[in-house]
Amino acid sequence: MSEALLLAVCVALDWIVGDPPAWPHPVRAVGALAARLEPWAQRSPLARGALVTVVVAAGAALGAHALISLPWVGKAFALYLGFAGLALGSLVREARRVRRALACGDVDTARRLLAFLVSRETAHLDEAGVARGLAETLAENTTDGFVAPLFWLTVGGVPGLWAYKAVSTLDSMWGYRTPRFERLGKCAARMDDLAAYLPARLTAWAMAGVAWIWGRRISLWSVARQARALESPNAGWPMAAAAAAIGAGMGGEDRYAGQVKRKPRLGPAGVPWTVERLEELERLVVAASFGCAATAVVWKLVV
Repeated sequence: MSEALLLAVCVALDWIVGDPPAWPHPVRAVGALAARLEPWAQRSPLARGALVTVVVAAGAALGAHALISLPWVGKAFALYLGFAGLALGSLVREARRVRRALACGDVDTARRLLAFLVSRETAHLDEAGVARGLAETLAENTTDGFVAPLFWLTVGGVPGLWAYKAVSTLDSMWGYRTPRFERLGKCAARMDDLAAYLPARLTAWAMAGVAWIWGRRISLWSVARQARALESPNAGWPMAAAAAAIGAGMGGEDRYAGQVKRKPRLGPAGVPWTVERLEELERLVVAASFGCAATAVVWKLVV
């Protein structure tokens, strides 16, 4: 199977099949390993946290390489590991569940469903807060869940994809600025920032391209300026681009672990996220993601 065909089939399987909960998933294995190693790593969190991050990422890459190199079943493993590392299908499906709950006026269900997608507290959110939280996580995770894994699958094959997924998983578990995790997750957070640096900007450019096709011109200079206001070097890019493309605001006050955090405003101030705007955002995310996928396939055909 050619690399271009592998990419195309993996993207299609991710969109059609997603991540069935009953199926074994390599990310769960990475998460279980990280949880098991945390007590040992906490004895010297900065050094051992870095060691665990590097070893787990390298181990994921080597393990993936070993599986796809097996005779007879190697191609099947390549397909499974390829589409299992992408998460556009599951991201959009989960986002739709929240949006449809909001459309039905069931804010309690929307809060509960949103809690599976975000790290902020959701119990106190009103309808507008749930809608904004959904918009922010949908935009940000376009990079984290699809474009960045696709990028590493394109440039590094299945082993490159799973090295990235291992780092991303460790960052999602340990990459918090809390007394427990700040030193432990520092290496994972920095490696994740580096690995997603270009994909985050590619996501924003793809969203800007879709907006242009729709007849909406957004300033990438303004997107870059707003993106730099966030603590994360990457999260602001897809968020600012999505906010500008749809014409609704992101950022503001949110509560994390009992603490209120004020985030910079992105996009038009004072314009709330409605169910209609969320549906439009879903279309933007899907179009930009498939645009990136098509570009990756063409790249593999040409290079």
